[in-house]
Amino acid sequence: MSALARYYNHAGYRVAGYDRTSSRLTSELEAEGISVHFEDNTDLIPGELIGDKDNTLIIYTPAIPKDLKEYHYFLERGFKIVKRSLVLGEIASSKKTLAVAGTHGKTTTSTLLAHIFTDSKVGCTAFLGGISKNYHSNLLLDMGEILVAEADEFDRSFLQLYPDIAVITSADADHLDIYSNHRNIKDAFVAFAAQVKAGGALVVKKGIDLDLSDIAGKKIFEYSYNTPCDFYASNIHISDCGFFRFDINHPKGVITDCILGVPGWVNVENAIAATAVALLSGLNEDSIKAALANFAGVERRFDIRFNTPKCSYIDDYAHHPKEIAAAISSMRSIFPGRRLTAIFQPHLYTRTKDFAMEFAESLSKLDALILLDIYPARELPIEGITSRIIFDSVKLKDKVLIQKAELMETLEKREIDALISFGAGDIDRFVEPITEYLKKRYDV
Repeated sequence: MSALARYYNHAGYRVAGYDRTSSRLTSELEAEGISVHFEDNTDLIPGELIGDKDNTLIIYTPAIPKDLKEYHYFLERGFKIVKRSLVLGEIASSKKTLAVAGTHGKTTTSTLLAHIFTDSKVGCTAFLGGISKNYHSNLLLDMGEILVAEADEFDRSFLQLYPDIAVITSADADHLDIYSNHRNIKDAFVAFAAQVKAGGALVVKKGIDLDLSDIAGKKIFEYSYNTPCDFYASNIHISDCGFFRFDINHPKGVITDCILGVPGWVNVENAIAATAVALLSGLNEDSIKAALANFAGVERRFDIRFNTPKCSYIDDYAHHPKEIAAAISSMRSIFPGRRLTAIFQPHLYTRTKDFAMEFAESLSKLDALILLDIYPARELPIEGITSRIIFDSVKLKDKVLIQKAELMETLEKREIDALISFGAGDIDRFVEPITEYLKKRYDV
């Protein structure tokens, strides 16, 4: 939503909006001239928008509560109201669209892909799901024909896109409040794959359980971290700080001795997918190799916030059991032998209900766990569903269940070696305080 707000603001439109809570991102939007308010109050809607119904477009995300007063205010008065995904689809329809979908991995992959095009001077417009650390924004603007889009599966939003090249990074069970079961979400990904334009290309992670046998009129390629297929890494070496050197094998040759500017084997896998799309789009190997090396990553995606021999802290947006397991695995490769503590804030009552045991299994791979209450987002509580059902099944001796107001005090009382924070809720509000606390504690 914020990327769309920036897009229209840059185009010279008057832009205003509502969000549930203030954040650094909303402060940045306000600094760019966008009016944002944080109370669901129709009196706070700018008067010039209300008074010019024929020239006002209301864009909403399905993540808003169904009883949002401001939404119903516009609905009852006949304003033109459209979903975010439809607007993105309309913008993309006039571009050569490179879309990255997946239940996890899509934000880093799409951001890296956009960076490859931008760093190579080919250029692209990009709508991203996270803040690029290279460009300090989730929106890149360019006058050329290329558009990079993160294709969101929530509420089947990605079915508004008809890409020239698409990536599917994963298709795990998620958003079961929308899809009901895993079969339905896999069917949605197959439908997305079918929307790739005739003559286009589909890049799919090897091993994904999707039936693409009826997908016709486009080339299908597989990619992998290190399993031989169309695009994969080999000759992989890990430095002391967890950064990787590797070769990228592709159908026409090998890009040797690549260095990725962010750590973690998961990011190498994402880099293979982004490289595949760049090569299929005609970019040269040298430009791709240079962009991989200077990629700075995405805020809240395996984001190293503090790193000393005594203590290290990484923040990650992971909110699905498989994402958490992959991040923990990457942490183990970066910090072998270190004691790993995680802070986890579950996101949504429905997701907690659906995956409590899977969360417990992933979190049991830690040495210590600090578990917070569920962040509800758009949802009302579900009877009997609390963080306790995860907590009781985590197989760790060192685990605590606390309110988020107790977090900083809890950290102050613990020995901290390697720390990671997980969650898609408002745990991001603690990232800066934790970082500053660790700097002060370890005299940096």
